Amino acid sequence: MSSIHIQGGRLIDPANDIDETLDLWLQDGKVLAVGAPPKGFSPNQVIDATGKVVCPGIIDLGVHLREPGQEHKGTICSEARAAAKGGITTLICMPDTLPVIDTPAVWELIRRRAKACGTARVLAIGALTQSLEGEQLAEMSALKQAGCVAVSNTRRRMANTLVSRHALEYASTFDLPVLLCSEDPHLKAGGCMHEGAVASRLGLPGIPAAAETVAVARDLALTEHTGCRSHFHTLSTGRAIEMIRQARQDGARISAGVAIHQLFLMDTDVDGFNAACHVDPPLRTQSDRDRLRKAVSEGDIQVICSDHQPHEADAKTEPFPLTAPGISGLETLLPLSLKLVEEGVLDLATAIAALSAGPARVLDLPLGRLDPGRSADICIFDPEAIWELRPGEMASQGKNTPFSGWEFRGQVTHTLFEGRITWSKDS
Repeated sequence: MSSIHIQGGRLIDPANDIDETLDLWLQDGKVLAVGAPPKGFSPNQVIDATGKVVCPGIIDLGVHLREPGQEHKGTICSEARAAAKGGITTLICMPDTLPVIDTPAVWELIRRRAKACGTARVLAIGALTQSLEGEQLAEMSALKQAGCVAVSNTRRRMANTLVSRHALEYASTFDLPVLLCSEDPHLKAGGCMHEGAVASRLGLPGIPAAAETVAVARDLALTEHTGCRSHFHTLSTGRAIEMIRQARQDGARISAGVAIHQLFLMDTDVDGFNAACHVDPPLRTQSDRDRLRKAVSEGDIQVICSDHQPHEADAKTEPFPLTAPGISGLETLLPLSLKLVEEGVLDLATAIAALSAGPARVLDLPLGRLDPGRSADICIFDPEAIWELRPGEMASQGKNTPFSGWEFRGQVTHTLFEGRITWSKDS
């Protein structure tokens, strides 16, 4: 019977409105008590968290795992190890594996492999349409019964608006949240970065902000019409946030999320054809970045995710338009969020909430909080530790990051998943 005492740490649990120095007592993978020790409790192990922050394990909503189908980019085990190093205890897997998660059998394969790795919980988002082709609806009832926590068509195009309507209606029947990656494929038109002065100077095809805002307007209308629970995933424009804020005030069942890199990088970072900054949706303007930051601080964006997309080195060595979009982001999700705190954009509790309680609430998960009886998924980090990101030291199989050489303040010292230490800085 395993039992752990985490002592002397600053416990920040936004879901329970806790921010004070409190001990945690764990037994058999669960939180046994907070604060005072249970009567007769004798821990097998003591973790001294003096001077450190203790918080719920991070829930990363919308990770692109590469197994099955693209193991040369990353395996479930390699990325679960990277997650543990980054303080992440739950990975919400997008359905764009090969084969696509459009049947219970594919999800069962992923679930078994993740369980065998044992370093992080992996939950699945099922496909909205068969093979993500945007034409025939996936069997959402079977996917929900198999354990999928939401459905999405990722950034693949839907055949038409009528199919989108039927898909949202069907999802609403089972009260399944839908992750919407709102983008008009006709306005995107093969673009590879934000349409603006930088794209014009580099001679690169641009993606206008309207490609997102037009699609968000359509998806808001469909959400209202169908009564679906919609999560607007990885937004990139300030205008889209304004539309979503108004819709929420009008009573729409919606939430919003942003990828952490969108809160730092801009289209100017692509200058010099920097393929590490090739992402989808593209990096936008400073105005967009600042409006996204404000939206997180004011609660209009409830989720910050990594939008983790590991790639092999060759995927970023072609001419810019031909390079694969995406960043390997598991290990920089928390450090970048702490940098927002350091810069005064967010307070620490708001940042932790957007990484834990926020995604748990969006997906109705019994996670992201540390009251007694909950799973002991815990991140402990030293808020004063200073370190530099070196791609060669990343645990992820994908080393594709634009943050190489960045100096961070705040480093994970321990990650506990279901009461087991899955990462320790000193081991």
